[in-house]
Amino acid sequence: MSSELMDALRQLAREKNIDEMVILDRLEQTLASSYKKTLDLANDARVEIDRETGRIRVFELVPVGGTEEEPVFEESDITPSDISRFAAQAAKQVITQSIREAERDQIFREYADRIGDSITGTVQQSDSRYTLIKIREGVEALLPPEEQPANERYDHNQRIKALIIDVRKTASNEPSIIVSRTHPNLIKRLFELEVPEIYDGIVEIKSVAREPGMRSKVAVSSRESGLDPVGACVGPKGSRVRMVVAELHGERIDVIPWSDDPATFVGNALSPAKVSNVLINPADHTATVIVPDDQLSLAIGKEGQNARLAAKLTGWRIDIKSLTQAISSGLTAATSSEQKVELGDGRCIHVTEDGIRCRNQCVPGSLFCRIHEEEAGA
Repeated sequence: MSSELMDALRQLAREKNIDEMVILDRLEQTLASSYKKTLDLANDARVEIDRETGRIRVFELVPVGGTEEEPVFEESDITPSDISRFAAQAAKQVITQSIREAERDQIFREYADRIGDSITGTVQQSDSRYTLIKIREGVEALLPPEEQPANERYDHNQRIKALIIDVRKTASNEPSIIVSRTHPNLIKRLFELEVPEIYDGIVEIKSVAREPGMRSKVAVSSRESGLDPVGACVGPKGSRVRMVVAELHGERIDVIPWSDDPATFVGNALSPAKVSNVLINPADHTATVIVPDDQLSLAIGKEGQNARLAAKLTGWRIDIKSLTQAISSGLTAATSSEQKVELGDGRCIHVTEDGIRCRNQCVPGSLFCRIHEEEAGA
């Protein structure tokens, strides 16, 4: 190779961010293998490329002694006269392969550092095996069936957002980017895009419970006093949460205020049901929730969905009872291992045979006033 070709190779290596020495080493190995076949050599060959001038020399490695484990070779110069023609062909192949591998490594490193981030892409292909999403030119991601909500179908050229959950290399050393539309953190990333207060760190998403394609609950808190975190996430006339719902193809989202008090948090998590009282038992990590009779079905939700999501969101096992059930089961004062929080009006839960509720305040740590606590205990 001429010095001009070496200069061109160095420039290309800089542009593609490839080590030129790696290219030259590969080129020497490729030429050595090619010349052994082309010249029908009985022994191996070695190729040497001068790093400055680009001059190429070919040597046959002739064994002259030593042992089988450590043979001794004598190098015989067999450089052919048309070496430049062979070198140019081999150089093109090696450079093309090196560039392809360097681009694959660059893509792998870039997206391996982005696991947990969201991406926006265009659907290229979708069938029962997987959905292929084009992120940008030359970069594609796989959305497996198990990472797709059951209610979603994708059309060609449809733009969707997804969460990067894994980046690996295939057997052919190609980077494989795996994305998800079901992961709970996708909701976090979508809210970050729509709510500046979350992106800036003023509002924090504390936990997410999700049944993909159906319903989710998001608990939020504010690091700035006076700022309503729920209002910030919902947005004016629901505009912000509506954008997230639209991206998730109509998945219902409940945004609720987080609390470091478990009883308050459990009560909030059962929204939109109105909760009267919550008894927390830290010993078995159970919360007993008392709701008005007409709120029982709402608190439990269709097929238990509301209660199930509330349990996932809070991390507490939740037992929901109606006011009537609480009275009939004889719930009285809380034990020393329980704490009670008044989430309703704090009134005694006793209801007379005429359907009139007692107007007295509850005894601290009880669901009843002092009069009806004694009756319940009896």
